[in-house]
Amino acid sequence: MSLSHPISRALPLVLALAGAGQGACAQDYPLTIQHAFGTTMIPAKPERVATVSWANQEVPLALGVVPVGFARANFGDVDGDGLLPWVDARLKELGADAPPLFDEGDGIDFEGVAAVQPDVILAAYSGLSQVDYDTLSQIAPVVAYPDQPWATDWREMIRLNSAGLGMVDAGEDLIVELDRTIAQATANHPELAGKTAMFVTHLDARDLSTISFYTANDTRVRFFADLGLASPASVQAASSDGRFSAQVSAERIDDFADADIVVTYGTAALRDAMKGNPLASRMAAVQSGSVVLLGDDALGTAANPTPLSISWLLDDYVALLADAARKAE
Repeated sequence: MSLSHPISRALPLVLALAGAGQGACAQDYPLTIQHAFGTTMIPAKPERVATVSWANQEVPLALGVVPVGFARANFGDVDGDGLLPWVDARLKELGADAPPLFDEGDGIDFEGVAAVQPDVILAAYSGLSQVDYDTLSQIAPVVAYPDQPWATDWREMIRLNSAGLGMVDAGEDLIVELDRTIAQATANHPELAGKTAMFVTHLDARDLSTISFYTANDTRVRFFADLGLASPASVQAASSDGRFSAQVSAERIDDFADADIVVTYGTAALRDAMKGNPLASRMAAVQSGSVVLLGDDALGTAANPTPLSISWLLDDYVALLADAARKAE
């Protein structure tokens, strides 16, 4: 499948929101924002905004604010410039160059964040530890995740990060527009309704003895619900303790008999290995060919929805899921 690049679809949305955001900043200060590590107080409207971890920069960018620094992309960055294509496109729309990019290969780049002298640090979708949070808080007020690490869905990310910007109303407008975009995409594919899907985190074609998968607490699985897909009973059962991932022996493969669609990262070689494996081949999704394979590219990131990527890649991702759903019928 060749990827579409719907700048024309995304442009009216982001430009309208950029304009709306300028009038949505008249909030009373100091602001207080509650999150997993307590309460953050922002004394005045931030002028210099930095973000850390995956995709948090997309909220200010969508609302017309260019961060003074954000994390370098570490997945799906095909050309190696540290920017995912929708982020690069949005910077161009705003007439801005890329700011300093923080290398988070070994964790949060505290020195890099401190160097850009931010007034606020946005990290609503992240895996910050208490030590990370405490260290960043010595640099500037930090907006952290609301409950569990890496469990903030795209709506919560927008709400928390836009609050940190003092742009709550513009953040809500962005959510409404993205909900409309999702509704339009799913309306074109009624075959998704009523199907179940699970997201397998990792399968090795050379060793299919274990199955690792995301639970219903993970943002990728929560996005399935946005698209009209349900979680299999086994995935729901593994979600009760708050974990965002789980692992079982392939000997329990029958636990996933009610999974109509399987989404994972891999190539055709993995699909062939699953079909040829005596245990994996028993999955209904493998038998029907309802396995969606994603790569380390832009489309592969669509499974984890973010404020700018939804408009960019939603149609392509939904088409893949819909094709798998038709095979499962």
